[in-house]
Amino acid sequence: MTTPSTPSSDQIAQATHTLAQLKDYLRTNPPVPDLLPLLSGLLDEDTGVPILLGDILRSAARLISQQTNAETDETRLIIAGLREAAQEATDWHVLHWDMERLSGHAFQAADPPAPA
Repeated sequence: MTTPSTPSSDQIAQATHTLAQLKDYLRTNPPVPDLLPLLSGLLDEDTGVPILLGDILRSAARLISQQTNAETDETRLIIAGLREAAQEATDWHVLHWDMERLSGHAFQAADPPAPA
């Protein structure tokens, strides 16, 4: 198995920029049929954000535990927080099934967003 390349901070910034772009797009009240494919990819049960974020947080907790002095209360709390957040993020993968259930529904057009 080859070692994966280290993502750059620019690549991480691009990923978060893309999520922010989706957030902004959703605020324009797009039609749900246009939204569902985007959310389905975002919430995929195997490769979506919840699964990836959970894996990232679990790995970070493991690395911090292995490479720092986990004897301090502060470090233990950080590791526990990462592990708890990882579980919560992974639990969101069930939203994938909600997107599948929504795909069979009819939707009416949304009202335009209210002026700011």
